[in-house]
Amino acid sequence: MVILSNLDLIRRVPLFAMLNAAQADWVAKAVQKRRFKRGEVLVQQGQKSDSLAILLSGRARVFTTDPRGREVILATLQAGDFVGEMSMIDGKPHSATVRAEAQADALLLGRSEFLRCLCEDFSISQAVMESLVHKLRHAYQKIESLALMDVYGRVARVLMDAAVEDDQEQWIVREKISRQDLAKMVGASREMVSRVMKDLEQRGYVQTLAHGGMRIRPNQQHTA
Repeated sequence: MVILSNLDLIRRVPLFAMLNAAQADWVAKAVQKRRFKRGEVLVQQGQKSDSLAILLSGRARVFTTDPRGREVILATLQAGDFVGEMSMIDGKPHSATVRAEAQADALLLGRSEFLRCLCEDFSISQAVMESLVHKLRHAYQKIESLALMDVYGRVARVLMDAAVEDDQEQWIVREKISRQDLAKMVGASREMVSRVMKDLEQRGYVQTLAHGGMRIRPNQQHTA
């Protein structure tokens, strides 16, 4: 088994892709590698942390919780994504919790080192800005969905956002999404989402696959 050095690891992270040799060596010495078990929290809503976490492997869920304990799922993070940058920049508590959905390895970069990276390397500043813009656009879309779409529309948007086009030009959701998780993504009850999904399946818009994923047919035609 080959054990990769921190330098080898950061070369695989898009955030650090444009660093020159000296910069990469400095960042490699500044980061620490940590493994998060399934269910372990990377950052906690309402609390501050002193490091940026960059996922190397695994999967993590971003969600918020209201005072009654109800969750709203905001996003799912994969290898290459990073979390905690907003709190690193403004020094305020995290606005959401990030929890490992599967065992995840991450690189941790302290706040002072992170801010130094922003000041000294434009490529990192640009990557962070692009990430923030992406999250802002996603937030706007979620607000729009909640304000203007019914549950059918919100479910359809989540499924299409999760789908990828395969070699046969079909839209596939590769990862299984439970009805409970889907309900947390669209801000509806599990019962309502189950009824919507059953209707979409009966109409042929959605087909559940053997591995738990789904095939999406957005242009399915029906006769009366």
